[in-house]
Amino acid sequence: MKRTGIYAGSFDPPTNGHLWMISRGAELFDELVVVLACNPEKRCLFSMDERKALLGEVLRDMPGNVRLAVVQHGFLVDFARREGARYLLRGIRNTVDFEYEKPMARMNSRMEPEIQSVFLVPPGELEEVSSSFVRGFACMTDWERWVQACVPPCVYAAMKRKLGEVQP
Repeated sequence: MKRTGIYAGSFDPPTNGHLWMISRGAELFDELVVVLACNPEKRCLFSMDERKALLGEVLRDMPGNVRLAVVQHGFLVDFARREGARYLLRGIRNTVDFEYEKPMARMNSRMEPEIQSVFLVPPGELEEVSSSFVRGFACMTDWERWVQACVPPCVYAAMKRKLGEVQP
């Protein structure tokens, strides 16, 4: 039986932490579906189409068992069931992530008992790397050197272009 995992996020922007998770997920599962999901509660820097293009570029060098999908509506567990996936891959960087992910995993398990959440702890150098962290640094004095260390080169270039558009 093929082991399919789902790794979902808003990826605004994709970070080196996301890449680490995707690389490890590709090793763990026969197929890893990276899901670009819509989170209406987040104010995004990049549009859904821009994020899809960035993820496509980032995933280009990933193993062949990784593919990209977009889910704009509905529950992730429903998408996972339709895909034949039995695993939801999530990253736990700290206790805040754990406290957020624990009730989500329990609710997902109630909705789809056959689907399990799998948690990975990234290395220490990625502990503070998050999309919101990166967005928060953008446009601050000397932001480039900090952000460049947190995102893939293509994402850094896209952020420079994007932020150049919005600055006076």
